[in-house]
Amino acid sequence: MKRVTIRVPATTANLGPGFDAFGCALSLYTDVTFEETEWGLEITGCDEAYTGPDNLAYVSYCAVLASMNEEVRGLKIHIDANIPICRGLGSSAALLVAGAMGANVLRGNKLSTQGLLNITNAMEGHPDNLAPAFYGGLTASMVDNGLPVCVNFPLHPEWEFLALVPDFHLSTEKARAALPNEYSRADAVYNIAHGALVLKALELGDEKLLRTAMQDRIHQNYRKKLIPDYEKIEGLVRTTGAAFCLSGAGPTLLCITQDERLEEKLAKKLDSVTTAKWQMIPLHIEFEGARVIESE
Repeated sequence: MKRVTIRVPATTANLGPGFDAFGCALSLYTDVTFEETEWGLEITGCDEAYTGPDNLAYVSYCAVLASMNEEVRGLKIHIDANIPICRGLGSSAALLVAGAMGANVLRGNKLSTQGLLNITNAMEGHPDNLAPAFYGGLTASMVDNGLPVCVNFPLHPEWEFLALVPDFHLSTEKARAALPNEYSRADAVYNIAHGALVLKALELGDEKLLRTAMQDRIHQNYRKKLIPDYEKIEGLVRTTGAAFCLSGAGPTLLCITQDERLEEKLAKKLDSVTTAKWQMIPLHIEFEGARVIESE
């Protein structure tokens, strides 16, 4: 029977003002192995609650086979997830991407990456995490006439990312519910201008410009109320000179800098300003995106 392992990077979406549009792949990974069998479904490596047919990797796998008019046979799935669940680092998107790529590889690579993005976007609803997971690097994406469109942007290679991951989770549904239904023209213009400058700052490696451009009026001001000690942590990070934003819908907070000593500087003070426990995970840019790491 055929067997393949897909490695998918973590992703951070929004990057401040790029709400539902910007995304970046990071060097934290989920590996998912797919092995075709004669019958049945077996999923290991995750909590029992996720071992049924509603597992996102399996749902995505079946959707791709359906698009090919291929039969769904028996399947073993093993998940080795290093991306924290429900923390705003693209854990759900990683499973969707893995399932889509796994099905495509096992059945002869009949679909393009864009085709797989089309299928998974129909399930996820927006491509801001999916696009960087598939393509790597920094992406901007949108949906046009029901289909995702994405482009890659250049990134200065010396950026360092430090994810501050708390010991509590925040559901995307709750984070979405915190947002208003309408925004003022001034707020829309503010985010358009700041978003454009974020892309340029990330390209140039301009820390000062990035700190200024990372400001946002669309989602962070509303969601930060759901995250204990957000403002204290933001104040602490800004004293180091790093740029700061929510990762996706949160609750992970993201620091972007070129200072290799940022983790050391924050470690001395972070516990003194927070009530929750925060894990610091230093990350780099993942330029390659999802890929096959083992195939038989």
